[in-house]
Amino acid sequence: QAQLVESGGGLVQPGGSLRLSCKVSQNIFSRHALMGWYRQAPGKEREPVASITSGGSTPVADSVKGRFTISRDTFTNTLYLQMNSLNTGDTGVYYCNVQYSGSIYWGQGTQVTVSS
Repeated sequence: QAQLVESGGGLVQPGGSLRLSCKVSQNIFSRHALMGWYRQAPGKEREPVASITSGGSTPVADSVKGRFTISRDTFTNTLYLQMNSLNTGDTGVYYCNVQYSGSIYWGQGTQVTVSS
């Protein structure tokens, strides 16, 4: 059974950093998969933040360009999102996402709150 388990969220002051992790089950952690992070702010729709394509490119949303970096560790089946220079607009629930073999998988989400 496919599982995605996020961790690393929390409360951080503006200008701070956090690193989110997503442990992905072996059966869907494939170099052919599209993996990424989404977020949902209060009262808003879920939006894409960053992804890693099967070709290895790492597109990110304009709102986080230069501040967020997505990466993955193929030895531990873990997807990461390094978030720097956080601002209040980055507050929301962050979800890990894997699209593989015609199916879409989501983690349970981890809360990120940026506040002074």
